[in-house]
Amino acid sequence: MEMSEMFWKASLDEWKRGYVQEDDGYICLLCGKRTEAGIIYPQDGVLYEAERYLKWHIGHAHGSVFQYFIGLDKKLTGLTDHQNSLLQLFYEGKSDSEIQKELGIGSASTIRNHRFGLKEKERQAKIFVTMMELLKEKDQHAPVFVEIHKTAKMVDERYNITQDEYEKIIKKYFPNGTSGELVSFSQQEKHKVVVLREIAKRFEQDRFYGEKEVNEIIKPVFHDYVKIRRYLIEYGFLDRQPDGSQYWLKG
Repeated sequence: MEMSEMFWKASLDEWKRGYVQEDDGYICLLCGKRTEAGIIYPQDGVLYEAERYLKWHIGHAHGSVFQYFIGLDKKLTGLTDHQNSLLQLFYEGKSDSEIQKELGIGSASTIRNHRFGLKEKERQAKIFVTMMELLKEKDQHAPVFVEIHKTAKMVDERYNITQDEYEKIIKKYFPNGTSGELVSFSQQEKHKVVVLREIAKRFEQDRFYGEKEVNEIIKPVFHDYVKIRRYLIEYGFLDRQPDGSQYWLKG
């Protein structure tokens, strides 16, 4: 199962803790790091069993599950910039008066109104999720949509891709299979998303690459490897250091 699919299929409890359990270990939902049951992981003079080490990893690599989620694209969280700022300050344990000063908001009662608005949004979300779960039991005609990768940027209708569409696009651009060469690089947004998603699978999670390594991985796929590399970053599949010294697959 792909990381994006695993992420979106995880339960609320799994999202809250930031990882899922498998028969042979644990997987970080935020970046894909895996730990193996029965293995002891030494870190800073402390020995961790697999689950405790993954908890340490989440805190060390991501700050917290909350910090990771609040950093997602606003199209995924549904939060405005102002709501995002408020939630961040609430999470930090700031008082209403402290938040009032930091954000320059008129009064403490304004903060309370924002808190009420966020609680209303929570209630609406719970009702909507329940309705969608019930709908799954009745809607026999709903197409299967390809899950949006959680590090996606510019989330819009370009990600409205059904599984059938995905497979047709793959056959068109990778006639010899996805391990083969890309015949062309379309400017159609949906096609671009599908192609980039497949190319990104050639990179490993939890590994850093130099620019030369990235180029060598992309070159057998398409002659204009610089364009593909740029789009992989632009669409949120890869990230890099500002100086281009390191690249990595985003979680």
